[in-house]
Amino acid sequence: MIALGCDHGGYNLITAVKKYLDEKGIAYKDFGTYSDESVDYPIYAYKVATAVASGDFELGILCCGTGIGISMAANKVKGIRAAVVGNAFGAEMTRRHNHANILCMGGRVTSEEDAVKFTDIFLNTPEEGGRHDKRVAMVTAHDNLSDRVL
Repeated sequence: MIALGCDHGGYNLITAVKKYLDEKGIAYKDFGTYSDESVDYPIYAYKVATAVASGDFELGILCCGTGIGISMAANKVKGIRAAVVGNAFGAEMTRRHNHANILCMGGRVTSEEDAVKFTDIFLNTPEEGGRHDKRVAMVTAHDNLSDRVL
C-alpha cells in the first residue's frame, strides 16, 4: 500500500496521483491535506514518513509547492529516503540506485501529467541492488549517529 500526503501547494498533484492510483487499482491511504487551504507541510511529511518507516506502507508520495520542504521534513524520520524528482530519469534512478522509499514532487514546478508519469516510473522501478546496496547502507548508517561509517 502507498502512503500519500501533501500540503496546499501540492494538493493538485496528489489529486492527479490519486486518480492514477484508482485507475490502476493500487491501494493507498491519503494522510491529507484535503484541500488547497494553507497548512504546514511538516505535519503531512511526518505522517507519511512514519507510516513508511513503520513498515505499514511500502512506499510514499509527498507533494508540496516545490517538493523540497516536504522532502527535508520526511528525511528527518529514521529509515526514510525521500527524494525530490523533477524528471523521468530522476524518478527511475532514485528507486533503482538510491532505493528511495518516498517520492516528492512540487505542485508549482511539476505538471499533473508529469507527476503521474513520475509516479508510474517510481512505483514500477525495482531497486537494482549490487554496488548500490553498499551506498544505501552507508546513507542508512547515518540514521544512528553511533553507527557512522564515513
